[in-house]
Amino acid sequence: MAASDQLQDRNDTIFGRILRGEIPCDQVYSDEHCLAFRDVAPQAPVHVLVIPRRPITRLDEAGPDQAPLLGHLLLVAAQVARQEGLSGFRTVINSGVEAGQSVFHLHVHVIGGRPLAWPPG
Repeated sequence: MAASDQLQDRNDTIFGRILRGEIPCDQVYSDEHCLAFRDVAPQAPVHVLVIPRRPITRLDEAGPDQAPLLGHLLLVAAQVARQEGLSGFRTVINSGVEAGQSVFHLHVHVIGGRPLAWPPG
């Protein structure tokens, strides 16, 4: 498979379609590096996803050159939590099927607005 075909495959997720404007989302934040929007199947009163515009399939496939982007995603997650009025929140990054990842485009869940039990799942 050509590199351009692989890139297209990596962009051909529901999040790639959202980033291309093919599917609408309830956007809460956007900048040149990422997009944050409300989850369509929320697990708490506040459930926002923060996704990078650059496709990364899963966290364990990110390289050292992507450290600034990964840090930015976490800073945006905290900003979104403040923007949503959360005094406490959970961030979750599922990496791989065994961890519950269902969309293979890295995303950070920002979850809050109710007491969250530990351990999860």
